Amino acid sequence: MKTTDFDYELPPSFIAQTPAEPRDSAKLMVLNRADGLISHHIFREISDFLQSGDLLVVNHTRVIPARMFARKIPTGGKIEVFLLRQRGPALWETLVRGKGMGVGKRLTLLNRAGEMTNITGEIVEVDATHRVIRFSTPLEPVLPGVGHVPLPPYIHDHSAPEKRYQTIYAKKQGSVAAPTAGLHFTESLMTTLREQGVNVAEVTLHIGLDTFAPVNEDDPREHHIHSEWCQLSAETADQINQTKRNGGRVICVGTTSVRTVETAAQNATTDTWVQPWEGPTNLYILPGYDFRAVDAMITNFHLPKSTLIMMISALVGRETILGAYEEAKAQGYRFYSFGDAMLIL
Repeated sequence: MKTTDFDYELPPSFIAQTPAEPRDSAKLMVLNRADGLISHHIFREISDFLQSGDLLVVNHTRVIPARMFARKIPTGGKIEVFLLRQRGPALWETLVRGKGMGVGKRLTLLNRAGEMTNITGEIVEVDATHRVIRFSTPLEPVLPGVGHVPLPPYIHDHSAPEKRYQTIYAKKQGSVAAPTAGLHFTESLMTTLREQGVNVAEVTLHIGLDTFAPVNEDDPREHHIHSEWCQLSAETADQINQTKRNGGRVICVGTTSVRTVETAAQNATTDTWVQPWEGPTNLYILPGYDFRAVDAMITNFHLPKSTLIMMISALVGRETILGAYEEAKAQGYRFYSFGDAMLIL
């Protein structure tokens, strides 16, 4: 297995810069694993492929306004601070874009209008890429006034409102990137699915910036995958186990839901498919992985040589998924976070 096995060519014109409006008007490719057949639809037509007794598993994480701007103390030079992971009420692991920001350097945050605030921070720890900053106050209450919802680096059009980078069911704050497969759902579509007997379960996985990182090793098995915090509650475990006992399908919305469910499946007993789980996961799903609880998934079209396309290849087969991506390009699908969707059955 080589990382280049998961590469494909994508001209920039295929990268979606703005989301579809309305949300459920995006294109939907349906890929049947049994025979490899592909059909093309609109996302709201997904109800035609789900049935009573199925269980949709959604990640209800919420993207925090993790991108902030600041001024150095005392020089006033402008820098950018990107929150990665919270270590304490006022202690955060960050990325800092700006020169000379070593241990002991201080900064003052700017508000969303670019004005100075009274919130300061000091860098207390440094490694090759990250800076740990201790702020003068807990950030969570003030983030809406100083932070901006971050968009992936391949999105250059920032005209869409920030709420379009949140799912309609986002609840638990903690991600620095959206679980983008869920961006296509509307309230009316969720109502339609529930009315036809499709159940919905919630999990949490807080997405880190490393979700965009390509695999640089020649052999993907040598890649060190990032760890992310996730939770699958006892209630959701019961829903999944009961669905499987009843012969229904567990359909994960996005790779983050897959990762959470399959993490919870690692400790399943002989009469269950998952057990409740809370904590970090570094589950790395590559071709050859035996899925224990997930039957189907909804996903977007992912970056070449990423851990995400490798996960999809584990579910479908590498040649099948790369063929589907070529078909998507031929049919004018849009790729990545604001792009179109695929239902894998």
